[in-house]
Amino acid sequence: MLTRLVRTYGRPYRTLLIWVIVFQFGQVSATLMLPTLNANIIDKGVLKGDTAYIERLGAILLGITIIQVMLAVAAMYFSAKFAMKFGRDVRQGLFHKVTRLSAREVGQFGSPSLITRVTNDVQQVQMLVLMTCTMAIAAPITLVVGSVLAYREDGPLSVILLVAVPALLVAMIFISRKMHPLFFQMQDRLDRVNQVLREQITGIRVVRAFVREPDESRRFGTANEELTHTSLLAGRFMALSFPMVFMAVNLSSVAAVWFGADRIAAGQMQVGSLVAFLTYLIQILMAVMMATWIVMMYPRAAVCAGRIEEVLGTDSSVVPPTDGVTDLPGPMSLELHHASFAFPGAEKPVLHDISVRVDAGETLAIIGSTGSGKTALLNLVARLFDVTEGKVTIAGADIRDIDADYFHTLIGFVPQKPFLFSGSVGSNLRFGNPQATETDLWGALEVAQATDFVQSMPEGIDSPIAQGGTNVSGGQRQRLAIARAIAHRPSIYLFDDSFSALDLRTDANLRAALRPVTREAVTVVVAQRVSTITQADRILVLEEGCCVGIGTHTELLATCPTYLEIVESQRYEEDAA
Repeated sequence: MLTRLVRTYGRPYRTLLIWVIVFQFGQVSATLMLPTLNANIIDKGVLKGDTAYIERLGAILLGITIIQVMLAVAAMYFSAKFAMKFGRDVRQGLFHKVTRLSAREVGQFGSPSLITRVTNDVQQVQMLVLMTCTMAIAAPITLVVGSVLAYREDGPLSVILLVAVPALLVAMIFISRKMHPLFFQMQDRLDRVNQVLREQITGIRVVRAFVREPDESRRFGTANEELTHTSLLAGRFMALSFPMVFMAVNLSSVAAVWFGADRIAAGQMQVGSLVAFLTYLIQILMAVMMATWIVMMYPRAAVCAGRIEEVLGTDSSVVPPTDGVTDLPGPMSLELHHASFAFPGAEKPVLHDISVRVDAGETLAIIGSTGSGKTALLNLVARLFDVTEGKVTIAGADIRDIDADYFHTLIGFVPQKPFLFSGSVGSNLRFGNPQATETDLWGALEVAQATDFVQSMPEGIDSPIAQGGTNVSGGQRQRLAIARAIAHRPSIYLFDDSFSALDLRTDANLRAALRPVTREAVTVVVAQRVSTITQADRILVLEEGCCVGIGTHTELLATCPTYLEIVESQRYEEDAA
């Protein structure tokens, strides 16, 4: 997963990677030249008292050091550039993929998990790529070339490397295997913390209204404690690696000095060679340590890459057509032909065999008890889901065959929970129609009965709106969402219980103002209040996903017991009030 992800998103930046390899090879080569020069200074300059030789090699040593520093800086620059561009593209690819997923797939992953994957998971993979460019490329060069140069200094002492390096590698691989499942568990528990935190912040009013702060604190504390416990276990294994590395370095250095001193005393080795060998030994073991850093980071990055690939590899159940229709064959209309919808693995469908037609200028109202499938039906029309049986047509064309961008220009959707984006009143109203003039916006606000409160705002139509519209009331948020759909000028209006937060007078005025606007459009209204839909041209009554009645208000009172029951229950509630 990780290799495929890096190959896919790193391919456009192969030139940067080539430069990283070139500069890393250059700076490592320069670094490995220094111990040999230092050994020559000791053996041929210091021990023989040749000052001129010391000065000459010292100048060369200084020059190589400067070159090494410059190459290291260049390698780090190109490494960071490669890693940051890679991370940017992965985040962008994930974001675009998520926006193309249907509501079904988004619900399967969950919003907290998707947020974690786009942010934290990408950051972990990006960090591994950066560390690989800066350390993993240099480590094998240092290991191979350094071992050869160490062997040239003294062959018998090189046996120490044959013991120390494999032992350290085995220990690091063992630790890495222990850490892999912990990192997988850590990402899942990070998702859980994000989920609980998001719920508490979003539902803070409900939490405070029911005085549930202590319970929510305990719930967050449990999720946080689980994440902390897993992180501590992974941290302990990671912390164990440092003592092992330093123990290997120190024991190897002691062994080199111990046996090297005997060889110097026997005249089989020079002092400078021992110093150079010690330097190479430390460089090689530090290279192994750098490699172990990558090994330790790899499990978590691999888990994160798998989670990223899971999203990128998920196909949307709503597939846009390759050569979509942009010219509708007939006059504007909306028709459901024996439409059914069921979630995968569900025991029974959410909607079953729904057939209804609405022409331009007509209003279809949908009513039913809670959970009867009203919102699901509207989601089928808006193509947030695709039918599992039957079809939905607009002007005679199956919506699955209509070009996606063109289809979205036809639909003006006001969801059950209206959402406003951070910005201004004007930017929210122009969300579906960026070319709308200020006159168009004020016209939409007037129809939505929102002119008065927008005019009373300090900056009018340029007044700021907080994320989610939390700085306006529920009724104001609902009216702004309706105005946004009107400013879009669609051919089909979909109102999903969009008048529930309005008082009866505002509701009546808004519906009256909507009639001229929707005269040439199809209007579908989901409502809970019967008073909202009595004037509809056709009312569809749903019960457990099935159509149990269709007709006008008067016809349904006489022919549909379910509709009569809804009317009587609301009349009873009004009388009781």
